Parts: sequence; C-alpha cells; structure tokens
Amino acid sequence: MRALVVVGLLAVVALVFVVVAVVRDTQGKGVAGGCPEDAPLADVRLRERKDVRINVYNATDEPGLAKKVADEFRNRKFQVKKEGTAPKQLDDVAVLRYGPKGVGSAHLLRAYFLDNADTQFDMERKDDTVDVVLGSGFAQLATTTEVNQALGDLGAPTPPPGTCPMPVNK
Repeated sequence: MRALVVVGLLAVVALVFVVVAVVRDTQGKGVAGGCPEDAPLADVRLRERKDVRINVYNATDEPGLAKKVADEFRNRKFQVKKEGTAPKQLDDVAVLRYGPKGVGSAHLLRAYFLDNADTQFDMERKDDTVDVVLGSGFAQLATTTEVNQALGDLGAPTPPPGTCPMPVNK
C-alpha cells in the first residue's frame, strides 16, 4: 500500500512539473517581440538545400572554378541561378553576400565553407538569393559529415544587427 502512495505522489509531482513547463514555455511566442515595428525582418529559418538559391562567382585566376563549384552545389540539390567571374580578385576562402530574406540560407552555406567564409549582409537586398564569391583560399566544399558538424558548431541562425527575426507564420 505504501508503494502505491509513493508512486501516486511521484505521478502528481511529475504532472505539476509538466504543467509548469508547458505554461512557462516561450518557444515560438512572438519571435519578433520587442522589436521596433518598422525594423527590417530577417528570415532566420534554416533552409533545406533544395530551397536555397545561389549565384556562384569566381574571384580567382583559376579558370572554370565557378562552374565546377556551381556543379558541386547542384549535385547537393542547391538551386544555382547564375555563375560567372567576379570583377576583382579575392584572397579569402569565400564571401557570402545576402539580404534579410537570405539569412537562413547564408547560415547553411557558412557550414559548407566550415565557417571560413566572410559574410556581407546588405540591408537593401530584396531577394533571398545568396552570392557565393570564391577566393584564392578556397580548396573544396565540406563533406556532408563536416557540414553537419559545422551546423552544430554554428548553432541557430541569428538576425543581423539592425534587423529582427521574421515571425514564423510569415
């Protein structure tokens, strides 16, 4: 009989903890809460590869690099819109250029460069496409395992300074 009382008491305590946790849960509530009404909204959803649109540009003296890397991205199910040559050389691994609608996509792409790509956020950019500019420091895209590890290290996408996260329902 005593065991039933203890089990019953534990069940009640567990139920109280569950109710308190559900009531205090703030996930998904007002993601843009606390932001000024006129603040630009950044899409911080981590995109699936098939939903990421990119342009690939070669900023090196290696002929055909943009096409080669664009084909690698296509094989990984990204939507490659353009490929070409950048107007000036770049010594870095890569630069990712994007606007508020491309924040989540750029975050995913950072993992493909093991977070060694510089990012350039443009508040005025209206599309969700990310420009991938390859520099002379580029060697290869990360493997699937490396990408998954890098995403874990990067954590969730965050809105750039001066923006607020777009509510999930938009």
